[in-house]
Amino acid sequence: MTITAKKVASIHYTLKNEQGDVLDSSEGQEPLVYLQGFQNLVPGLEKALEGKTVGDTVSVIVAAEEGYGDKNPELIQELPRDMFGGIEDIEVGMAFHAETSAGQQVVEVIDVDGDTVTIDGNHPLAGIDLHFDVEVLEIRDATEEELQHGHVHGAGGCGHDH
Repeated sequence: MTITAKKVASIHYTLKNEQGDVLDSSEGQEPLVYLQGFQNLVPGLEKALEGKTVGDTVSVIVAAEEGYGDKNPELIQELPRDMFGGIEDIEVGMAFHAETSAGQQVVEVIDVDGDTVTIDGNHPLAGIDLHFDVEVLEIRDATEEELQHGHVHGAGGCGHDH
């Protein structure tokens, strides 16, 4: 059996940046289980796994535009400190949930200058080429319910009322 649309694959993965730093990995944890063809993974990784079979290992560099996209300068904004309602110490690297035109998203503080706080609403991995090492562990057919919902269900369903 190979990984094609409507198949569920279990994979172990390690994600590194161009410098070789590990950004994320499933090693030592449960494998990642996903539904192929439903944008459960970044597009470049999904393409690289298409047609693979159990036991295959894949090393792929996913360019930013096929990963989390390029950095969008419009998502970097300077805000007055008083918009952060009563938070005394605002420091670079802090993350906040913000209500934006695109719905709720996480923004990171990238600069603090007096009463001006600069935030970045881009995904932390936007603008970065992603280096994936993947091992395919298992492949199965998706269930009807998984296909309807567009994602994999663990034991007991997905916990959403659809």
